[in-house]
Amino acid sequence: MLAEERKSTRPYGLLRVGFRYEKTLGMRRLTNTPISVVVCDDGDLLILCRGENLCFVRRLSIEDDDKGAFNLVGGGGPVGGSFSAAGRFTWPAAMVRDSEERLWISDEALHTVSAITAEGEVLTQWGSHGSGPGELDRPSGLAIDLDGSLLVADAWNHRVQRFSQDGAYISSWGTHGQGRGEFDLPWGICVDEEAFVYVCDWQNDRVQKLDRDGRHVMTIGERGSEDGQFNRPTGVAVDRDGDIYVADWANHRVQVFNADGLFVEKFIGDATLSRQAREYMITNLMAMRLREMTAIEPQKRFRWPVSVTVDADGRMFVPDYGSQRIQIYRKEVIRLGPGEIAPRPRSHSLYTQF
Repeated sequence: MLAEERKSTRPYGLLRVGFRYEKTLGMRRLTNTPISVVVCDDGDLLILCRGENLCFVRRLSIEDDDKGAFNLVGGGGPVGGSFSAAGRFTWPAAMVRDSEERLWISDEALHTVSAITAEGEVLTQWGSHGSGPGELDRPSGLAIDLDGSLLVADAWNHRVQRFSQDGAYISSWGTHGQGRGEFDLPWGICVDEEAFVYVCDWQNDRVQKLDRDGRHVMTIGERGSEDGQFNRPTGVAVDRDGDIYVADWANHRVQVFNADGLFVEKFIGDATLSRQAREYMITNLMAMRLREMTAIEPQKRFRWPVSVTVDADGRMFVPDYGSQRIQIYRKEVIRLGPGEIAPRPRSHSLYTQF
């Protein structure tokens, strides 16, 4: 259903109570170099892990139970799973899930988009290398629009392309540049419930919001390390309230903006040891000693977060790529209707201290 056919479910206003750290899942032995997370209907997480000499999808419960994995590259066969998709991928870049629980994965090296089952069976794979309509050059981010079509961040062609799920080309927009609606290596991409598209414009250090036909609506950010600035943003997500989450990769953080693009807060990482990590440490005496001798503060922080995922329950999942784990936070807000909060002031400079 397209945006013009549905009413917005966003609240009139928000009382932001807080956004607390909840838990950490995974560890080096399970979630080596995670880059993407999808949430299944049963609450399990499917985690795309990509690093040197390895690439696989790991399934974890929200309680950190390991439910197996399957390889995407290499000849090693299943990793605790029943099927290996090895040989059909080389350098996967992103993974999203559709309403039928299929996983869609882009591959930068093969210039392809694939659909697989949650067990790793390849259902379809399409794409060819080039710069013409429907051709791809290093596809990165993926998003599923409200009508089921696929939006692909065609990074080295500096554009976004739309395809049907069987790979038929529909349309594209964007050219190389720094102006509105132009891109320089677009990376992460998402679609909100009103069919607006958000693109991490990686080398321009900004996020652009566009309508479903590619018309520019809003730009967030510029290069830098201050609040609201970016250093190579790689992932973006939008929640039910319209809040915008951006994985600010080279600044090692995630930033949150409201629906108007105003900075709200940032997260730099608060990890504790996951359940799996604690169980491993207890059985490894040298690892225990090294942990006891190590400053804990820097161990908590994000290192190169590649993407960010949000769910309907207000949780934020961050693949902590450099530390090889998933950090989870939970949003706490009170959603307000008209009459429960004053109308917006005409001047944004109005400020009251509580």
